[in-house]
This record gives sequence, structure tokens and C-alpha cells, in this order.
Amino acid sequence: AGLSGNITLQQGPRSDQLGHMGGAQPGAENTLEEPVSETILRDLKRIAFKLKYVLIPRSAEQEKAKQLRDWDLWGPLLLCLFLALTLSISSSSGSSEQDTASLVFGIVFVVVWVGAAIVTINAQLLGGNVSFFQSVCLLGYCIFPMNVASLLVIILGFVPYIKIPIVLAGFAWSTLSSIGFMTQLVPESRKALAEYPVILFYLFLGWFILVI
Repeated sequence: AGLSGNITLQQGPRSDQLGHMGGAQPGAENTLEEPVSETILRDLKRIAFKLKYVLIPRSAEQEKAKQLRDWDLWGPLLLCLFLALTLSISSSSGSSEQDTASLVFGIVFVVVWVGAAIVTINAQLLGGNVSFFQSVCLLGYCIFPMNVASLLVIILGFVPYIKIPIVLAGFAWSTLSSIGFMTQLVPESRKALAEYPVILFYLFLGWFILVI
């Protein structure tokens, strides 16, 4: 007897069902055929939109949480590179050694990403309802006030005693922006344990800005 039967091919997900890398919601428009300039402009607008919630920490907490859950790593990467670059320039201005600037750049880059990963793992171990990349994205965007502080220190560094208030303001701003979101993700009884590593993370960056 001959063998017969039907072979059913399972179709993959349609392009309109695929989310876009970086945390976009399913159903996002297909951007594979758009010009590169348009893609870059859209990503820059998204970064600027998220920075608004960092600049105004206590406004629209629910909307802020929604936007930051739509994570991306482009914004944190740019802010990390900017901070590392400004601090390496600041270190080279006081010393002619190029190796010092390279070392500072590497230290800042590693501390930002490793520190953000440690803070994220700590929040997850405390029962936090957040994904790894969402938390890293949040902590990365909240570095922005430290970027502003490092830039102001370079510009106004010649003014006596101006460094400390600038860095303290940047530290407080970054900490307030991130803690307001992180503490919503962990149980009430463990909020202090979630806040402590966040404070240490930005405190180290602030100290590094001061000593460079």
C-alpha cells in the first residue's frame, strides 16, 4: 500500500507581530526598510523623551514606569560614553599622561555597566518585578545628571569650592530619579535594601568626578 498524508508547514510570526529589539511593544511598525537617518532620528527622540522623566523625577510616576519599561540600551550607552569621555578629558587636563585618560575612560565604562548589573541583580534577589535590561536601562538613563555635573565641573572648575555643590546636586538628582522607580518594584519591607546599592552606585560616580 502506498504511503500518503498531508504535510503542514508551520508559518513563522508575521512581521507585524514581531517586536523590535530594545523592548518595543508587539505590533510596532516594521522599520527594516526605512532610511538610516530616519531610524537614528526616531531613536534620538525616544532618548530625549525618556530623559524628560529623569529631569522631572516625581512627575507622572505611572507614565514614567511605563516608558522606562520599554527599555533600550542606546541611551545608557551614549550617556556612559559621554561621562567617560568628559572625565578622561578632565584627568588629562591636569596631567600630560595620555595613559591616565585612557585608564579613567576604562574605569568609568566598566564601573557604570558592572555597577548597574550588580544593582539589578540585587533588586531581583529581593523579589523585584523587573527584567535585567529594564533596570540597567533605568540606571543608565539616570546617569544624565552626573553627566551634567561632570561637564559643569570641567567648565567651572577654576571657581574655588564649586565642585562639591555641583557634584552633590548631580548625585542627589540621579539618586532621586532612580530610587523613585526602583522602590516600586520590590516589597515594602525590602525597599531599604534596594535603595542602598543604588545610593552607593551614584555615590561612587560622584566621588570619582570629584577626585579626577
